[in-house]
Amino acid sequence: MIVNIKSVHFKADKALETFITDKLNKIDKLYDGIVGSDVVLKLDNTDKPENKIAEIRLKIKGNDLMAAKQCKSFEEASDMAISAIKKQLEKVKDKK
Repeated sequence: MIVNIKSVHFKADKALETFITDKLNKIDKLYDGIVGSDVVLKLDNTDKPENKIAEIRLKIKGNDLMAAKQCKSFEEASDMAISAIKKQLEKVKDKK
């Protein structure tokens, strides 16, 4: 699966990119119709510690799946977004 990671207003380190890519590659084994994914990491301009946002768009045949989560770290936000994508993917699989 092709994973495109884009970080807005900062440079994501290789460890974060590897973490996200590995998690998304595990999803690729669950469903055959996955074409690719886009991940957008951005910082929210607030004083709260939960200012890291991870948006994931999973491209599948038919409709795309989207999930966005905001947490204290990018790892936690992306992990929660991937969990939401997994739930959506299970619903798509059940329909077929």
